[in-house]
Amino acid sequence: MAGWKGLLPSGYGRQPEHSKDKNEYFVVFVPDFGLNVYPDQPTEFKGVIEDCYPRLVEVASLIQEIINNFMGLPPNFLKEYNQTRDMEFMTAHRYFPATETENNGISAHEDSNCLTLIFQDEVGGLEVLKDADWIPIEPIEGSIIVNLGDIIQVLSNNKYKSATHRVIRKGAHRHSFSFFFNIDGDKWIEPLPQFTTDIGESPKYRGFHYEEYIQLRVRNKTHPPSRPEDVIHVTHYSI
Repeated sequence: MAGWKGLLPSGYGRQPEHSKDKNEYFVVFVPDFGLNVYPDQPTEFKGVIEDCYPRLVEVASLIQEIINNFMGLPPNFLKEYNQTRDMEFMTAHRYFPATETENNGISAHEDSNCLTLIFQDEVGGLEVLKDADWIPIEPIEGSIIVNLGDIIQVLSNNKYKSATHRVIRKGAHRHSFSFFFNIDGDKWIEPLPQFTTDIGESPKYRGFHYEEYIQLRVRNKTHPPSRPEDVIHVTHYSI
């Protein structure tokens, strides 16, 4: 298991006071690895989480297969390319009610992974950027929101974009749940030939190891740059 997982804390956490993001969260990794810290109450919490985890892996794997076909890749290409299933994690977030002076829940960002499953309650607040406009993603009971991440953007050489999204707090507490379908930290990421040489296009990114990128992204949080333009995005690897 790649070492970058140790950069993310398991269990309960809360954004520091200086952070623009205003939420608290609970992080769960692969249940079999013994990294997770569970609360004593409610007593059934651990069992529910460990039952839910493999079901989310199954759903995300199915969606990855759909994306594979939509991208026009050979059957099972992404499954074989991304076959290590020990890098996923889940997060539960609680966002505090907005105040008269600020309403930021999570600042605008893209997910670094392959894809993310998002479940939100009826309060809403999730927004996606499209053509310079922020579009609210209205809650629909029983639905799953799927965000493509940076890995798909790089593999497709920008044909399929990682979703820029944020959370705007409303007047009530908001609860959401996310499952991050990742890739092995040692994996080499670069545009696929199907989106470059095979069609006469130049690669828009230089290759990189996923673990390296994750470390840079975590540093955005632990050592926030003073200038917004210094925040690391996948465009750090743009050619």
